Amino acid sequence: QVQLVESGGGLVHPGGSLRLSCAASGRSFSIYAMGWFRQAPGKQRDLVATITRGGSTVYTDSVKGRFTISRDNARNTVDLQMNSLKPEDTAVYYCNTVPVMNIYWGQGTQVTVSS
Repeated sequence: QVQLVESGGGLVHPGGSLRLSCAASGRSFSIYAMGWFRQAPGKQRDLVATITRGGSTVYTDSVKGRFTISRDNARNTVDLQMNSLKPEDTAVYYCNTVPVMNIYWGQGTQVTVSS
């Protein structure tokens, strides 16, 4: 079964850090650009960080300088290091290919930033 499984979320105070991990199984995702998405309550799911096959990265403006996306093709994982977290970063975080393939949406991992 081909799937993407997100982990690493939790509750953190403003200014804190979390590292999310996306583990792919069932096939190699090394040929795809990969992304981290997030969805806050009542809002649409947005792309926040992308990493290409070759390792180039793109970030949405609101996370530039705070988030870092990385990938390990040998381990078939994509990570998102999140620093200087803000309450507005609170959301469920998902990984997927870019462009997305709907069959690969997983359960996501909840990130809550609150004092």
